[in-house]
Amino acid sequence: MHTRIAIIGAGFGGLGAAIRLRQRGQTDFVVFERAGELGGTWRDNSYPGCACDVPSQVYSFSFALNPRWTSTYSPQAEIWDYLRACADRFGVRPAIRFGTEVHRADWDAAAARWRIETTQGSWTADVLIAAGGPLNEPVIPKLPGLETFRGEAFHSARWNHDAVLAGRRVAVIGTGASAVQIVPAIQPEAGRLTVFQRTPAWVMPRRERPLRAWEHRVYRRIPGAQRLMRALVYWQTEATVLAFLRPALMRVAERAARANLRRGVPDPGLREKLTPRYRMGCKRVLKSDDYYPALTRDNVEVVTDPIAEVRPHAVVTRDGTEHPVDVIVFGTGFRVTDLPIAERIRGRDGRSLAEHWQGSPQAFRGTTVAGFPNLFLLLGPNTGLGHNSVVLMIEAQIAYVLDALRTLDRKGIRALEPRPEAQARFVAGLDRRMAGTVWSTGCRSWYIDATGRNSTLWPGSTWAYRRRMRRFDPAAYREITT
Repeated sequence: MHTRIAIIGAGFGGLGAAIRLRQRGQTDFVVFERAGELGGTWRDNSYPGCACDVPSQVYSFSFALNPRWTSTYSPQAEIWDYLRACADRFGVRPAIRFGTEVHRADWDAAAARWRIETTQGSWTADVLIAAGGPLNEPVIPKLPGLETFRGEAFHSARWNHDAVLAGRRVAVIGTGASAVQIVPAIQPEAGRLTVFQRTPAWVMPRRERPLRAWEHRVYRRIPGAQRLMRALVYWQTEATVLAFLRPALMRVAERAARANLRRGVPDPGLREKLTPRYRMGCKRVLKSDDYYPALTRDNVEVVTDPIAEVRPHAVVTRDGTEHPVDVIVFGTGFRVTDLPIAERIRGRDGRSLAEHWQGSPQAFRGTTVAGFPNLFLLLGPNTGLGHNSVVLMIEAQIAYVLDALRTLDRKGIRALEPRPEAQARFVAGLDRRMAGTVWSTGCRSWYIDATGRNSTLWPGSTWAYRRRMRRFDPAAYREITT
């Protein structure tokens, strides 16, 4: 079967691309989704307490504001409902092939099209949009003896809702963005909760509040009022990027975070364990109003000694202490800089993205890759954020892709790919700008790839990125006419 445009993934990126294509009269596209429902990250992460740490007003499509958010920070179920409602509202659900995983996609130079092998058969496509996202492949550390554990063990993104936590001894391994939500949610239920922390995080107050009935009425009746609120929240959030780009400014935020820690944790010994020793922002800054108080409860222990091994009924730390546990929850993140999809997409020379990247993903404007004609990545290399909503980045990329498609049609050419020199200049510029940011102050984070580069984040404002992406720039591209 053939389609003009094949999209991989039905999360925010793939769904947004499908909607925008359809709005512009393009119906010859298909979305491959390996799961049985759309939603991506917000389908997979259903752990207790799961919610967005970006304000609700900016964590939605600009063309589909939601006047029904119940809180200033949206819970997982509402975001998932929102995405499904968008698919139905804009009529793109019929284009999604559920239960269809892409095994590989190869560029056929002779035919100037992509050949795609899926679990539901073979396809060809003129254009391939990879929108799998960076937060879909969980990482579970290879702990000695883990296979001998006799209790329940699962990753936060694969939550076992059948697991009984009430009165049991639960271990949470990791203290990142998922763990700070899970710990307060399960602490009242667990008999004993042991939190294994490798590095303490900077935690800022969330200051979440429910949205009131009158706000909902205003947003429903006066859409412009919600657009104004979205703009206010956007610029308030966007302003925080200055501290990430000028690390000295982050000291002000650090003082606020230390005050938050003092308020939440009266015990000086525990507070010492939870005090970071690196510049704030180098790792992801977390937001929570209840994480610190949860750690002070009588049934909670924070363990900072490294894990040495797992036994059938315990986790053992390097100091020899055996911590009895019945359930292990891994809040240990995702494969961000070594995406599995990169091993499945092969370009003009027959080599995969992973082989081209050699451990350090690179793309022109985070969207196109030299040697891979008519391939567009959504939330590709260096398009992640540490301060604002990635939906803004996704929409900017989609606009760029649509302009690229118009260029193909207008010029009557078969394919486009960025010139290697244009991509190299762009990446070099990124690296220069990254050098002066807080992300280059020396901590170890999931932003950093196997070569030591930060190939995850955009070293600037979303406003600057969106301005760059307003128009497709054909001069940076090589045209393929036959």
